[in-house]
Amino acid sequence: MEPAHWAHHLFTLVPHRGRVIAAKAISCISVAVVTIPLAVGIGALGNLVGTAIAGVDPVRDLTVTNLLTIILANVLGLLVGFMLGVVIRSSAGAIVAYFVYSFLLPTLALLLAASQDWFRDLQPWVDFDYAQSPLFDGALTAQQWANLGVTGVIWLVVPLAVGLGFVLRAEVK
Repeated sequence: MEPAHWAHHLFTLVPHRGRVIAAKAISCISVAVVTIPLAVGIGALGNLVGTAIAGVDPVRDLTVTNLLTIILANVLGLLVGFMLGVVIRSSAGAIVAYFVYSFLLPTLALLLAASQDWFRDLQPWVDFDYAQSPLFDGALTAQQWANLGVTGVIWLVVPLAVGLGFVLRAEVK
């Protein structure tokens, strides 16, 4: 047996789902971390070219802290998509769920907070999208970090752990 064929045969006989999922998670995080500095670089170049054409001074107001929190927001966004893929185990279903999660749930939470006093104070502790929004503004307060941590556990860590449990224990088909 040639080595490549042997390796493929071995993988199909003894699948290591944990390794495959870990590789997918690492690639997801890598893409999230690399794309923001790339986008910032392209934006900075556009800023220099655009301001040179317009004859105005370029504006550079992105701090390192702000860049890092935006990268974290991007990582969390991609991890939500990753988590939905692990939980649902269907690309089409995960895509639909991501749109519901990204557009419908925040809108409903916003409407509920606007109309119900009891939810307005609870929203930062249960609405992951709301808790992530300060990441785009730069430095977070201790309470905002706590809100992000609590909502991250509720909406990301727990579902991912449950999904991983199901995937790792599922019968090989």
